[in-house]
Amino acid sequence: MIRDLTDDEARRALVLKWGEAPEGVLPAWVAEMDYAPAPVVTDALLAAVRDGVLGYPAFIGGGGLGSAYAGFARRHYGQAVDPEQVLPVVDVTAGVRVLLDVLSGPGAVVMPVPAYSPQLAVAEITGRKRVDLVVDPDAERAELDLDELDRLFADGAQTLLLTQPHNPWGRVFTRAELEGVRDVVVRHGARVVSDEIHAPLVLPGAEHVSYLDIEGTADHAVTLVAASKAFNTAGLRCAQIVTADPVTAQRLRDVPMARNDSWSPLGVVAAVAAYTHGDPWLASLVERLDQQRTLLAVLLSEHLPAARMRPLQATYLAWIDLRAYGHERPAEVALERGKVWVAEGDDYHPGLSGHVRVNIATSAERLGEIVRRMAVALG
Repeated sequence: MIRDLTDDEARRALVLKWGEAPEGVLPAWVAEMDYAPAPVVTDALLAAVRDGVLGYPAFIGGGGLGSAYAGFARRHYGQAVDPEQVLPVVDVTAGVRVLLDVLSGPGAVVMPVPAYSPQLAVAEITGRKRVDLVVDPDAERAELDLDELDRLFADGAQTLLLTQPHNPWGRVFTRAELEGVRDVVVRHGARVVSDEIHAPLVLPGAEHVSYLDIEGTADHAVTLVAASKAFNTAGLRCAQIVTADPVTAQRLRDVPMARNDSWSPLGVVAAVAAYTHGDPWLASLVERLDQQRTLLAVLLSEHLPAARMRPLQATYLAWIDLRAYGHERPAEVALERGKVWVAEGDDYHPGLSGHVRVNIATSAERLGEIVRRMAVALG
């Protein structure tokens, strides 16, 4: 069910990822997939446009969108979500800003790094300090240091911005790990904002557990979800805030419209279609991404044998340690010498050299060319 876009189709459809790439450069940087949209989403959008669904969205939570997401969460994660506690927001990063503004105290925001790069500035944007919870790049397993998290909260931090499944590590946190996070957070009366946009893209061998599905989290946590990453619809501008505490939900419903508006009615249409009818296409996508991660391991062993990559458990974004090749900024070298555009690790962990993030959601042929070009450039 997954159809690879041709180069010409990709340039027309993916105006950032492919459209910004210079002639002859193969893009593997931003988190968009080189696949045609799910037909159930396209059909729903075409019908909505024919019906003239081009005005303002309904400024309410719950409804069809809440019911669609609740059904999706139940089928995929075994999670019970109250449809009335699902609130639209324009995108996940905007949702983080809203949640910090409305729910969090003025203390610092803890950001595990490497981190999704646009969110590195979100604490400062909301008038707070960012403090980093650094994952040791030499550790065998990418884990949150709970002792350090405890210290950061003791020093005055009040919110943890958790990204799980994690971008760019590709980690899926276990229930036991999340329970450990909860215990530290509760001890300090802190708050968690959990970005779970990649949850539908957990690959075989791992299982997503929502932070809100951990006992004792409802009163201090909110999650952010969206269909946009799994179904390649970021331009439709509709994510969802999910709560499990009625008081928290009401606080968010009561915010002025100027603080949370501008999500798209077509984004709602696409999300409802994806959550309600997209399971078969999503299953095919996960199967394809599983094949791509296997292929990536083979390609790295053949062409970049000194590269180091922890197991990719979720997402289509591989975090690769290339320090053995001696380049401070390997993505820059790959672009200049190899005409392949991957993301520089320093963008996700300021000051960290020798790492790149590579998008593998493309054809097998393109992925092979991406790795071969990187090898020629770095070698």
